[in-house]
Amino acid sequence: MSDWIDTAAGLSTLRASTRDELAPLPVHDLPRGAVVFRPGDPVEGFAIVLDGRIEVFLTGQNGREILLYAVEPGQSCVQTTLGLLGEAIYSTEAITATPTRVVIIPRPLFLRLINEAPDFRQMVFAAFATRMGGMIELMERVSFQSVECRLAGWLCARAENGRVNATHQEIATHIGSAREVVSRRLDAFARRGWVRTERGAVIVTDRVALERLAATQAA
Repeated sequence: MSDWIDTAAGLSTLRASTRDELAPLPVHDLPRGAVVFRPGDPVEGFAIVLDGRIEVFLTGQNGREILLYAVEPGQSCVQTTLGLLGEAIYSTEAITATPTRVVIIPRPLFLRLINEAPDFRQMVFAAFATRMGGMIELMERVSFQSVECRLAGWLCARAENGRVNATHQEIATHIGSAREVVSRRLDAFARRGWVRTERGAVIVTDRVALERLAATQAA
C-alpha cells in the first residue's frame, strides 16, 4: 500500500475507509513539459497532484493561447471534473510546468466514490467551487482590467530578486494578451525606467511604480 495518501494536500478530511480505497493507486512521475491531456482527449480519471504544477491552456481559433489556471497540490482541474461528471471531452491542453508527481483516480472509482462517499464528494465539490471562483476572477481581469495593469501585476507576482525569466510570448499567454501587445507595453515600461528587458527575461527596476499601476483599473 502506497504512503502518498498521508502527505497529499486536501485529503485530510477523508474518512479512513475512503483513504484506504485511494491509497493503493500508483504515483506517476512526469517530467517538465509532459502533455497531460489535449483537446479532444477523453477524460479517463481525476488527477491528484502531489508535487509540482500543471498548467491548463485554452487556444483560440487564431492560435493565441491563454493560461486558464494551474493545478498544484490541493487544487483541482475544472475540465477534468466536468468531463467525469458530464462525460465531456477535453477542450483545453494541460502541460506540466515543473517535474510533477500525480495520482490518477480512474473514472469508475471516482464515480463510485462520488455516489457512495459523502466525504469524497464534499472534497471534490469544494475544490471545484474554489477553482471556479478563480476562473471568474480571471475573466474579470481579462474583461475589465487593462493590459498594462495585468502585465504590471504579473511581473510583480513573478519577480524573484527583481528578475522574471519568461519570453514575451510566455508573458502574453499568462496574462491573456498577444505577444506584440506585451512587447509594446514592456518597451513603454522600459522608457519610464520601470523595467529592463533581456533575452528571455524582464528585470524589474521600479517595483513600486508597477505595483501602483497594477492596483488601478482600466477606465
